[in-house]
Amino acid sequence: MLTTRPRGTNDILPGEVEKWQYLEELARQVCREYGYGEVRTPVFEHTELFARGVGETTDIVEKEMYTFTDRGDRSITLRPEGTAAAVRAYVENKLYAMPQPIKLFYIGPMFRYDRPQAGRYRQFHQFGVEVFGSDSPAVDAEVIAMAMDIYERIGLKDLELHINSVGCPDCRPILREKLQEHFRPHLANLCPNCQGRFERNPLRILDCKNEKCQNIGRHAPTTLDALCAACDSHFELVKSYLDAVGVQYIVDNRLVRGLDYYTRTAFEIMARDIGAQSSVGGGGRYNGLIEECGGPPTPGIGFALGLERILLTAERQGITFPVTRGPAVFIATVGTEVEKQAFTLLQQLRRQGIAAEKDYLGRSLKAQMKYAGKLDARLVIILGEEEVARGVAVVRDMQAGEQQEVPMGGMVDYIKAKS
Repeated sequence: MLTTRPRGTNDILPGEVEKWQYLEELARQVCREYGYGEVRTPVFEHTELFARGVGETTDIVEKEMYTFTDRGDRSITLRPEGTAAAVRAYVENKLYAMPQPIKLFYIGPMFRYDRPQAGRYRQFHQFGVEVFGSDSPAVDAEVIAMAMDIYERIGLKDLELHINSVGCPDCRPILREKLQEHFRPHLANLCPNCQGRFERNPLRILDCKNEKCQNIGRHAPTTLDALCAACDSHFELVKSYLDAVGVQYIVDNRLVRGLDYYTRTAFEIMARDIGAQSSVGGGGRYNGLIEECGGPPTPGIGFALGLERILLTAERQGITFPVTRGPAVFIATVGTEVEKQAFTLLQQLRRQGIAAEKDYLGRSLKAQMKYAGKLDARLVIILGEEEVARGVAVVRDMQAGEQQEVPMGGMVDYIKAKS
């Protein structure tokens, strides 16, 4: 039907969108304080970028991407996440030639063909950050602390930060061998996806949501069982930096995240208020991704926070956002002769940065006052033919329930002083 939106998408309407705007501005403010600059990438990219960057063995690439062939017979995919696109922008625009590290953030819609449920949609929105050009454990800690800082400013409570190290190309082969040794006797009992992952990437089996696979993997070797000395030292330093700034965490040796590009630090932030899909954000380090996408060897780390999940968690925790909904001023008119004066005053107020509105339906004064109340206007300027002829108008303070006559010549200054 033409009058219904596609399943898994939402209309964000006035009254609700103000919460989004508040959240986005808060994220932008934090980014300014931490030294991150905004990047805006296309909503769609060449499919190969996500196949190579996100990983061919991930659920995203195997089952969830919105992929189509365009009129030039090119395979195009709506972006399912933001990191690969940010990496492509970094490489294509030669940001590696600039002083490092490069710190970027993005806010925008992502697309995955998934089963819609609370906090999970087919078009969803992410705020994310990426740091390119530094392998310092302090950068890992900064990125994690930044995410927790944002949640704290929003007012979210009862969050759990889970962290892990997923190793590097030096120690991954050891883990791969240990995992295959564990899963080989149970191969026939794994789901078809995990049977395919056994040879390609057995670490992905630990991330499977199939209950049978989870049970088989419950006692499998973990990433921490196979870390090389360099990865172990890096992880210990990340934890020490988090300890130094008072960020509490849980070491979760089964945390692998859902993307293939992660190396070393991986983390996820959980909320207990949004049901089975408890993650409200996460990220990690991806030191080989930029090289995989055609750039020079460059370390990277980042995170992405789901805006829908943040708003859902805030709602369930009873958190309200300090948003302004209605106009500061509503102009009510009595008689057709004052309509032009009302329209002129309306524009004068707006040019001074004052949110103002008037009636456009020819309502009665009583109906206009009722409408102003529904708009949550604080002040109402009442223009009547008799008052305007005397060069004055009545200003009613809707909150205080008081009103007074104000000279028309000084009306804008009076309203500015009251706003």
